[in-house]
Amino acid sequence: MFFFFKIVLSALVIAAASWLSGKYPKLAGFIIALPLATLIALVLSYTEHKNAETTITFAKSILIGVPASYLFFLPFFFAKSFNMNFWLIYATGLALLVVAFFIHKYIVSLF
Repeated sequence: MFFFFKIVLSALVIAAASWLSGKYPKLAGFIIALPLATLIALVLSYTEHKNAETTITFAKSILIGVPASYLFFLPFFFAKSFNMNFWLIYATGLALLVVAFFIHKYIVSLF
């Protein structure tokens, strides 16, 4: 039952931001940029597992992962310069996420 609660809560946050983006894209972008998923995931993780040490490690991994994941957005900034269409930009961003994963994995292993 708790699992389904987590699914519904997460889906509602994403759906609300997606709906809001049609009328107020700047506000929706700001809301998505907030660590809402992190706030929800940390509380749900601790509630489910009752392990502070694991939750703290989870939070540290998120802290390292967030800047690494910004690589996804890099192609969007250069789209006009290179005359790229949306799908090429998106695919390049996904490829950069693979790079970000390995950067994240390396940095996390240092701690």
